[in-house]
Amino acid sequence: MRKLLLAALLLGLPLARASAQAPKMDRLLYGVAYYDEYMPYERLDKDVAMMKAAGINVVRIAESTWSTLEPQEGVFDFSHVDRVLDAMHKAGIRVIIGTPTYAIPTWLARKYPDVLAITSRGPNQYGVRQNMDISNPDFRRHAEAVIRALLGHVKNHPAIIGYQVDNETKAYGTAGPAVQKLFVQHMQQKFPSLDALNKAYGLAYWSNRINTWEDFPSMVGTINASLGSEFSRFQRQLVTDYLAWQAGLVREYKRPDQFITHNFDLSWRGYSFGIQPDVDHFAAAKALDVAGIDIYHPSQDQLTGTEISFGGDVTRGMKGGQNYLVLETEAQGFPQWLPYPGQLRLQAFSHLASGANMVEYWHWSSIHNSAETYWKGVLSHDLQPNTIYDETKTIGRDFQRLSPQLVNLKKANKVAILFSNEALTAEGWFANGLDYNQVLRSFYDPLYRHNVGCDMVDPSSPDLGKYSLVIVPMLYAAPASLLTRLEQYVQAGGHLLVTYRSGFSDENVQVRTTPQPGGLSKVCGVTYDQFTAPEKVGLQGEAYQVAAAENQVTAWMELLTPTTAQVLARYEHPVWGKYAAITENRYGKGVATYVGCHTSDAVVDKLVTNAVRQAGLWGADQEAQFPLITKTGLNQRQKPVHYYFNYSAAPAAVRYPHGAGKELLAGATVAAGQSLQLAPWGVQIVEEK
Repeated sequence: MRKLLLAALLLGLPLARASAQAPKMDRLLYGVAYYDEYMPYERLDKDVAMMKAAGINVVRIAESTWSTLEPQEGVFDFSHVDRVLDAMHKAGIRVIIGTPTYAIPTWLARKYPDVLAITSRGPNQYGVRQNMDISNPDFRRHAEAVIRALLGHVKNHPAIIGYQVDNETKAYGTAGPAVQKLFVQHMQQKFPSLDALNKAYGLAYWSNRINTWEDFPSMVGTINASLGSEFSRFQRQLVTDYLAWQAGLVREYKRPDQFITHNFDLSWRGYSFGIQPDVDHFAAAKALDVAGIDIYHPSQDQLTGTEISFGGDVTRGMKGGQNYLVLETEAQGFPQWLPYPGQLRLQAFSHLASGANMVEYWHWSSIHNSAETYWKGVLSHDLQPNTIYDETKTIGRDFQRLSPQLVNLKKANKVAILFSNEALTAEGWFANGLDYNQVLRSFYDPLYRHNVGCDMVDPSSPDLGKYSLVIVPMLYAAPASLLTRLEQYVQAGGHLLVTYRSGFSDENVQVRTTPQPGGLSKVCGVTYDQFTAPEKVGLQGEAYQVAAAENQVTAWMELLTPTTAQVLARYEHPVWGKYAAITENRYGKGVATYVGCHTSDAVVDKLVTNAVRQAGLWGADQEAQFPLITKTGLNQRQKPVHYYFNYSAAPAAVRYPHGAGKELLAGATVAAGQSLQLAPWGVQIVEEK
């Protein structure tokens, strides 16, 4: 809160009030983003009729078209918004209004050129979206004006159920003189003196010491990981403050039955992949009533559902286990993402199985020009019904019919992965051949493949004790308080699985002077003071029963010496063979497994599944494994619901091991022990009696 207050005072901004309790959803939402402004000819009535026929019951509008809403400074035109709101309300389709601030109009860039961010690459040019400095006073002033004008105009419209603030917000690398000034003021608040700052960040190195505040250098050229990581943290705080500021404005207009959300995105590998390095999701979500997410993923033969599950687990965690909204996902998307028949249904129900209350496509119809011409919507460029549209009809009907059984699904997982934006950022400063998100996903993906439910938690998450197994990948930078919490978790009976390069530095990315793994050596029962990049190194024996080619150590290895730990695997190497690679330590009532090396996904799979078994969590659902995926939750009728998915082009069968119930899609009764027949890319959903 202190940082939020500081930023607000520095920028002269109003503070957002604490978020209200999210209104409870009374039905599943199935929707599209809709841009009447983009349409090549008049067809609103036809679009509404087609949406209605497809079971679309919500649209998101207005977030992309500031230049249409405010064609000149202070001149507003809400005719497009009005006509869409009226048409949707008449058809019984609900509307989410987006604040139109993520793409600025031409007049704003011309009149106030300083709104364009200055980044490490130089001044931004007008054209692309998200090219502004979100902390710039002129941008904030005009963003507030258009938000207030829009919301003041539409606030009483009965079609509106909620508001989305901005769009996939980040700081966009803003680092110009104005932001630098704010950062220096932030540092003056953080540190009582320059001596304290210089000591914490080791700035004597290469004469980087700062002796007067006036000499504080631009962060664009810094080589100091501590200072650079702090600036990244500051940029993430700008995002948190900005979204809280917008939410505060919206909260002045919204009704109690309406919600505020935001469509966070994930890191990008050509599709949604891992933790977003530029946003503290859990901190930013505090200002919202309900968390939202954009999830894009491979399709056709590359469709696995992993990204759907991962994104859902992250978003569910943002609000302490609350249900969430999928505000964007693909219908067709990139040409290579055109789904096979049945995949759209599989994807839609996969979102629900992770706790989503809404699935919304970006977007309704394919755009006929500009940058996203070939990111296709539900309708293709001819705007006519097609096979994708026909499949949405089946989803819409089932969502409507099954809302009482499927909305507000609650999850109760016993496994968590603890991720850290600070560790992600800090690790990125060092060229070790390691990628934080790649390592994180290598431990998440086996849980998904073996049908082990998982929560995503971060250092702010209050209660680790409710989990039987906590996995911590590459926690490179962490305060002593967090490491103490992990130690206490194990001492109280938890199972901790922690990897290499954890505990190495403190929250200021200052390497600890204690034996490594710093702060974790006692609970893990190991120490090391040497590490190397392995060449022709494997793991001794066949402890993990993988092929020889997969029993290799790559990129990073720590030469572990056990103190109290049992050795699970040593290195296969004429020199390094005396050192432990993977260990297990009994500590208090619990156990800590330490993985001292980067190895193959096959070995990681064994490590994860062994830990799940040891934690007593290997049960009936683990009899099936990918491509047969099952997820479970408790619905609002307090009945267990079990989803079964076949992520395969071949038909498959899975044994249903739970209490007798009803298969909701077909209406058939299901007995315990019965074999469920799943079509290619098929889904079945069983509600217990």
